Amino acid sequence: MLLSLLCKGYPQATYPSAPYPSPHPAPPAPTPGFNIYSSSPGAGQLVQPQVPPQAFGDPPAQHPHSAITPYLPVSTGIPLGLEYLAQIDQVLIQQKVEMVEAFIGFEGANKYELRDGLGRRLFEAEEQSDCCTRNCCGSLRRLRLSVAEPGGRPVLRLLRPLKCASCWCPCCLQELEVQCPPGTTIGHVVQTWHPFTPKFSVQDANKQTVLRVLGPCCVFRCGGDVNFEVKTSDESRGVGRISKQWGGLLKEVFTDTDTFGIQFPIDLDVKMKAVLLGACFLIDYMFFEKAGHTGQRSTVLSS
Repeated sequence: MLLSLLCKGYPQATYPSAPYPSPHPAPPAPTPGFNIYSSSPGAGQLVQPQVPPQAFGDPPAQHPHSAITPYLPVSTGIPLGLEYLAQIDQVLIQQKVEMVEAFIGFEGANKYELRDGLGRRLFEAEEQSDCCTRNCCGSLRRLRLSVAEPGGRPVLRLLRPLKCASCWCPCCLQELEVQCPPGTTIGHVVQTWHPFTPKFSVQDANKQTVLRVLGPCCVFRCGGDVNFEVKTSDESRGVGRISKQWGGLLKEVFTDTDTFGIQFPIDLDVKMKAVLLGACFLIDYMFFEKAGHTGQRSTVLSS
């Protein structure tokens, strides 16, 4: 029967000639821009960027463009240059060693490096005073400290006038003015008279006391740190500390290069943090700097 069907002359199946239609048509060329096309929607339809595949154990992935925020948001109440200072709770101040001063005793202009708790450099400070004032007035000298960013942009200016120093003369106490930016006063550090204990008032631009700094009766301690406690204005509780760190016997005897650590609440007003930096510099000059040609350091009873 099959043979008879073949003999009847049934038409044979035919196929279209080349080119053959592609079973998977190519997508249209993408238009310029950050677009991703999908095969499921219609041709040329846009879809949102997809999250990369997540490996086992990785933290939950986020949308690559869900939230883009500035790296360092700037508040309108923070002076320019102090933005990073508002995010930390401690600062290390390292005085640079002057070789000429170490060998021949010639008093040079002090230079400092300010770093955060992780060792990252924040600022550089340099004293601006004349040679005669440094070597004749010693630790009592008037000066101007310029604090700048590592790139050289000025941030702070600290001004200290020439004042007599005596525990029996309360009418002429030490003080320091803090400006940020240079020319705009943001606070003061004023010595409070006391016959045995060093005390300072940390004040705002209107000379209203915000914090107080209380030091020990003896500011020289062999083999240990010297701590100045930062307290509230009524001295009821401590909120921070300024520490003069022990640098070793040779360094303490033959040089006046010092290392300080400052701790304060992270949510403290950034202007008061800057004024506490000024308090640290004033403490350094009053108690840990050479006192003129005598080569002796100031003490509580002589400052």
